[in-house]
Amino acid sequence: MQITKKEIEKLKFDSRGLIPAIVQDADTKQVLMMAYMNKESLEKTLEEGKACYWSRSRKELWLKGETSGHYQIIKEIYYDCDADTLLLIIDQVGGIACHTGEVSCFHHRLK
Repeated sequence: MQITKKEIEKLKFDSRGLIPAIVQDADTKQVLMMAYMNKESLEKTLEEGKACYWSRSRKELWLKGETSGHYQIIKEIYYDCDADTLLLIIDQVGGIACHTGEVSCFHHRLK
């Protein structure tokens, strides 16, 4: 992984303590989803090697795949030049990232 616990201090979390995380498949390079992380979920992700996010609606940690079995195994994590967005490179267990059953959350084309 490209980010360490020490580097977390460099990140710019928003006023709610959140940072967007773009999720990309390590093999296909397809963008699978975007979610939010807080410091706690990012630390848990680094410790366990599985993607953990912050659910804004439930206001709790959300281990991706905990109920579906479609875990996201972390390969690498990067942050952008402004340190305000994360990029998670993952192996998607089960091949489905979206709660609708689609491979990617980005399956609607704007016409």
